[in-house]
Amino acid sequence: MGIRLNVIGIVVADLGASLAFYRRLGVEFAEGAETAPHVDAELGGGVKLMLDTEETVRSFRPDWVAVPGAGRIGLACDCGDPGGVDAKFSELVEAGYRVELKPFDAFWGQRYATVLDPDGHGVDLYAASV
Repeated sequence: MGIRLNVIGIVVADLGASLAFYRRLGVEFAEGAETAPHVDAELGGGVKLMLDTEETVRSFRPDWVAVPGAGRIGLACDCGDPGGVDAKFSELVEAGYRVELKPFDAFWGQRYATVLDPDGHGVDLYAASV
């Protein structure tokens, strides 16, 4: 049997804040997920996004500590078209999320931007340039 990568797991400091962020990107989590120590959501194609609180991870790895700084994981969201990148970027910034890269027209043919989730993970917003 072959191995198939099918889970993106993120350790989060504040589950409620992370759920609010990823819901704004269209990820559907169960109602009341804010009170759980672990949540997951289907992303399609058999891939899941799983969020675990720091406390949950420490329950089975007591010596685990969060590593400061970004870059522990990368996620990207196809926004459909260049205007979609700008609109989603503006929505997230207006909601108080931090900016890593403002929207720009990349040399590889995409409109591209990066915002940070509540734990500092970069989430790229992209769309093919017209």
